[in-house]
Amino acid sequence: MPHALVVAEITEDGKVKKATLAAITFAQKALPAVGGAFSILVLGGAARSAAAELTSFGAQKVLVCEDPTLAHYTAEHYAPTVAEVGKSFALLVATATSQGKDLMPRVAARLDAGFAGDCSDVLVEGTALRYKRPMYAGNVFGTVELTTPVQVATARQSEFDAAAPSGGSSPVEAVAKVAPGAAAARVDYVSLEAVKSERPELTEARVVVSGGRAIKEQFFQVLEPLAQALGAAIGASRAAVDAGYAPGDYQVGQTGKIVAPELYVAIGISGAIQHIAGMKSSKVIVAINKDADAPIFQIADYGLVADLFQAVPALTAELKKRKG
Repeated sequence: MPHALVVAEITEDGKVKKATLAAITFAQKALPAVGGAFSILVLGGAARSAAAELTSFGAQKVLVCEDPTLAHYTAEHYAPTVAEVGKSFALLVATATSQGKDLMPRVAARLDAGFAGDCSDVLVEGTALRYKRPMYAGNVFGTVELTTPVQVATARQSEFDAAAPSGGSSPVEAVAKVAPGAAAARVDYVSLEAVKSERPELTEARVVVSGGRAIKEQFFQVLEPLAQALGAAIGASRAAVDAGYAPGDYQVGQTGKIVAPELYVAIGISGAIQHIAGMKSSKVIVAINKDADAPIFQIADYGLVADLFQAVPALTAELKKRKG
């Protein structure tokens, strides 16, 4: 039973989330051991328009389950269909987003399949797959081997390059929605309270400017001008979020969002293990902190020991001057 299945993630208006491209890369890397080709499964209320975006990535086919009852994601409604389609594949993979982490373990349970979550790499050794995944906030990496006929995994987006279109056009095939079980009857979608911002999405931004608790109540006053000058998303340490200086969806770290932008600017962040686990894969890390012994400087490519309340406005002014 060869072949791999990528479970895509889309927005409610039918746009493919960039995170899906990491899962495609994961599947492509695993194919030498899995055998066959990979297909993509798209579910949602506007799945057909999203499927059209995915036909150029070299998939054997793009499977589409479009149904009004799938317009809003809930694991109880999605898992039965994913499991039914997935039982014909050797490997099912999604990205380790909040949705992927919620959905794929349930799918694995339905298939009686082994599960490897938040994988940072997939290793091919002959016909065997081994999954590399972080443990203890990324200080240790373990290698997991699954022995079940069907295997399920999630890929950490920051560790896999986004797949690029390979040309061609994959055929699109409709699949039927599987009726949800009793669990779905106990779950109702109420509403989504999303923070609207003109800045890029944190997990998909090329540049991220993050602040720590040291900025205190001036969090946005200090960070927003610099983020605007860099075209950056804004992030925060857990300490800043816990102190109420930034909303929870800004949190970067092991218990927040995992990011890997081209440039990560850490301002007033000491560098706790929990935070570093969420951003250490960034291509270039810049740290500004008045404590020369702050752990963040151990992983920073560039470090500035200075008072952030003086250094950040000066840096912002210089960037604006060069742009002007």
